[in-house]
Amino acid sequence: MNRIDYNTFVEKLTKEYPLDQAMELAVGGQFEAMGLLQKDLLIGSGLRPEHSIVDVGCGSGRLAKQLDGYLTGEYLGIDVVPALVDYGRSHCRRPEWRFEVATDLQIPAEDSSADLVCFFSVFTHLRHEESYLYLREAKRVLKPKGKVVFSFLEFLIPSQWHVFEIDLQNRNAEVPINQFMSRDAITAWAAHLGLEVEAVHDGDKPHISLNQPVSLADGLTFQDRGFLGQSVCVLSV
Repeated sequence: MNRIDYNTFVEKLTKEYPLDQAMELAVGGQFEAMGLLQKDLLIGSGLRPEHSIVDVGCGSGRLAKQLDGYLTGEYLGIDVVPALVDYGRSHCRRPEWRFEVATDLQIPAEDSSADLVCFFSVFTHLRHEESYLYLREAKRVLKPKGKVVFSFLEFLIPSQWHVFEIDLQNRNAEVPINQFMSRDAITAWAAHLGLEVEAVHDGDKPHISLNQPVSLADGLTFQDRGFLGQSVCVLSV
């Protein structure tokens, strides 16, 4: 199985497409829509304007773009791909916000310094051991009563099966790996880390309260409630 790392994947995209399009494709497309859904999901999970947030796997800045105008607190976005970090930083209108390259599954933040840590489409591309270590880091940087919000793929949701079928077709192709996670794993990880499973949302059921309609590229429009397509877990300290 020939899997490609994300730096090489993004470099390949930038050679094949204009920069803005490559940066959108690098995070799975739907740049505007997914950013809006993620923002409203975090607000519904307890994010307040004055909070401090760490966006692990910030990509090219789709969440940061939507948080601008809402978040008055600190923002830290990290990603393993320098090109994505540079793009997100250069397109952010908040010079005080930080964008940094992630290394060694570490979050470059002090202990008990963040109100919320989010991982959107991050654990879907990591080994389980790596996801666990990132959750351990998230707990370290969270304040008391802080929260972790992450998306994940699971076989429990029939609509997510197509990702596995694509992996079957691309098993010898140079594409990033997709990793599925089970809810019993989440329960075990939370117990060992001293975190509480506050909520788990099915990836195919509308659960995100929206502040405005959100339209997807395929023509589907969410009016009052939406969903990411991936399932979502909320953990609390």
